Order: sequence, then C-alpha cells, then structure tokens
Amino acid sequence: MTDALSYFAGKLAHETDASDVYAAQHAGEAFVFVDVRSADAWAQGHPVGAVHIPYRDIAERAPKEIPLTTPVVVYCWSPGCNAGAKGAVEFARLGYAVKEMIGGYEYWVREGLPTENAHGVLPRVFDPQVMYVRP
Repeated sequence: MTDALSYFAGKLAHETDASDVYAAQHAGEAFVFVDVRSADAWAQGHPVGAVHIPYRDIAERAPKEIPLTTPVVVYCWSPGCNAGAKGAVEFARLGYAVKEMIGGYEYWVREGLPTENAHGVLPRVFDPQVMYVRP
C-alpha cells in the first residue's frame, strides 16, 4: 500500500488535468498556464488564459517573464506528445514549481473548455467520449 500511495501522491504532485486547471483559473489561483507548442500550433488555437512559450525558449524567456515564485502549468498537444514533459523539465531546471496538464490541448478542447486564437473565441466542443455532456 505504501508503494501505491507514494506513487500516486507523487504523480499528483507533478500533474493536473484540464478540468482542474479550468477550476483553478475560475477560483483565482495564482499560476501561469503555459503552452509549450510551436507558434503554428498556438496560432491554430489555445486555451483562454494561456501564454505561449515554446519549450525550446523556456530557459531564455521564463526568468524574464514569469516570477520564480509563481507556479506553472504546462501543456502540449495531447497524450501522444511529450513537449509538455520537455517544458516541465526546463521549468524545473530553473527552479519553478511546475505541473504538466495531462491530456494537453486535445483534452482541453474535447472537454469543451474555452479556446481562442488571434481572431477571437473558438466554438466550444463537448466530446461525450471524455466527459458527461448534459442534454
């Protein structure tokens, strides 16, 4: 039991999910939500409230743009993408408290959470395969 408890407690200390991030945003929790994908991916769409720092730019930009005392949540495309983990490593190297949002942008969108691009708010989609959709 101790092994399972340690494993799952450690896992939750370093990851979160889309619905928890959205709830934290609405609760006014202090953190920076960072999209670590490419500029093209960001331009296609991103969660409302996110900022864009591609994972390759974190070491240079984060110290200038995000106070070290501010927690960070990173994400990439989907569960099939490891850029979020790469971004989390970069933030951790710099000394930030960081979590990765599992599911990435894909699950943010599939759960119908608000997205936008440079042209404005994007249509919300609710996927019954990943969440309960109220009639």
